[in-house]
Amino acid sequence: MATPASPSPRKTRATGRRSPLASVSLLVIGLLATGGAYAAFTTSATAETQSQTTSLVADGQKLFAANCASCHGLNAQGSGVAPSLVGVGAASVDFQVGTGRMPAAASGPQAEQKPVQFTDSQIAALASYVASLGPGPAIPASDYLQGNGDVASGAELFRINCAMCHNVAGAGGALTEGKYAPSLSGVSAKHIYEAMVTGPQNMPVFNDLNITPADKANIISYLKYLDKHPSPGGLDLGNLGPVSEGLFVWIFALGSVVAITVWLTAKSN
Repeated sequence: MATPASPSPRKTRATGRRSPLASVSLLVIGLLATGGAYAAFTTSATAETQSQTTSLVADGQKLFAANCASCHGLNAQGSGVAPSLVGVGAASVDFQVGTGRMPAAASGPQAEQKPVQFTDSQIAALASYVASLGPGPAIPASDYLQGNGDVASGAELFRINCAMCHNVAGAGGALTEGKYAPSLSGVSAKHIYEAMVTGPQNMPVFNDLNITPADKANIISYLKYLDKHPSPGGLDLGNLGPVSEGLFVWIFALGSVVAITVWLTAKSN
């Protein structure tokens, strides 16, 4: 009697499907690789930036010790002849040094503008060093310095906040005790903005709660408009307003009338 054949083992068919764990594993590996690469790149870039900042601050400290410490003190803590610079910010240094007002040539009612003593890179180093001493106004972003804001709004803001010292046309004017508000004609947009946030000399500080950055940009736009569009009325007498115009009328116009009258009377006699 024949022995029945044993059944052949079943062949397992390949379905072509991956295990769900494989997809999850690949996703995790991809995320870890991407995150690791990003972290390494960011850490490298941050370290490089910190190194550059540290180097800039060190250069600024050397420049400060050689050119500023005699008045402001070795640690910028101030002295009997100059104020402390702790907390004035980079904007104050960039304005004062970038316009030549500092280092001061001599003590007086106020520091006068003169030729700049340092290069742009040296000014940046000095500003970085002083900024490292304490928080203060930073150098403004270029977005607010383009001069493409609302000129009409800027003119109104300037008349309300600035014209009583600088004149409505930014021509400047005299103050008390030998001090003065300088002309704003030809002043760079960056230095105008920095003056508003730092309040140099007798100027008040206009922080972002007083005048927003956008409104500061509008004021700059108005002043740049004046630079590009001089007075269309001919002789502007320095844009000094009704006082100079009145003096001109009294001295020259009425003086001419009086002189002609005297001459005609003398001739008739």
